[in-house]
Amino acid sequence: MADGRVRGLLQELFDRSRLSPTQRRLARYVMDHPDEALFLSSVELARRVGVSQPSVTRLAVALGYAGYGELQRELRQLAVRGGGEEAGDGAPNKFQGAVRAEIENLRALEHFLGNAEAVEELGREFAASEPLCVLGLRVSAPLAEYFGYFAKKIHPDVRVLTVGGSVVLDALAQARAAGGGWVLCFLLPRHPRETLRAMSYARSIGLRVATVADRAGRIGELSDVVLPVGVGTRLVFDSQAAAMVLAGVLLEALSDAAPKRAQERLEEFERRAAELGFFETG
Repeated sequence: MADGRVRGLLQELFDRSRLSPTQRRLARYVMDHPDEALFLSSVELARRVGVSQPSVTRLAVALGYAGYGELQRELRQLAVRGGGEEAGDGAPNKFQGAVRAEIENLRALEHFLGNAEAVEELGREFAASEPLCVLGLRVSAPLAEYFGYFAKKIHPDVRVLTVGGSVVLDALAQARAAGGGWVLCFLLPRHPRETLRAMSYARSIGLRVATVADRAGRIGELSDVVLPVGVGTRLVFDSQAAAMVLAGVLLEALSDAAPKRAQERLEEFERRAAELGFFETG
């Protein structure tokens, strides 16, 4: 069996649906052990991976099959299709494959950013919003913190919201009462319902919402602007390289929108950092 070719076909199959971390572990085992895994029962496959047998069934259903038996027949057909061609020396390992997938996400982001005027206009809107709210819950919280950390250096009132429930609703109401106009929301998989509720509430009180997300759908209905980014799904947990780059782009647009203010604030920060010895200089 030409393992590289078979793994490529299996990857295409598993890429059709969004899989949970447990399902990705199962998928990875099948791709790493194609000669063996395609002929295991659901019980034996679950035992080899260290998951429950129902997890194997859920993987099949997530891929659109009635059960594991139907999925297994498809897997065997892919093995037959892939066995007749040589893999070649250039077949990537799973780590290289994850990087290549992220490169494609970055290429898609590059294409989206061809409309620079739209991003520049959003930067001007963010610069004029005082306060500017930055929302990100659960897995999106680090991105919100990253954007907020730097935005605070060039914007006078940035409020980073990473705690959900009634806390985030209170914070949004306070920001609106203080004159805020915009919320920048990071919403990457898996999408917390509490984030969607916060977005809906923000719009109901007159805040506008710009959302960094991997897809539109209902997110588009709750947003004034959607900024699309691909998310890497080749590893057990998502990778967010494109979203991180987009956050940096938005920071640049925010800085460009009010350059004098940004420069004054940055110079003040550097003065304070030097005076108080924030950073090692050796």
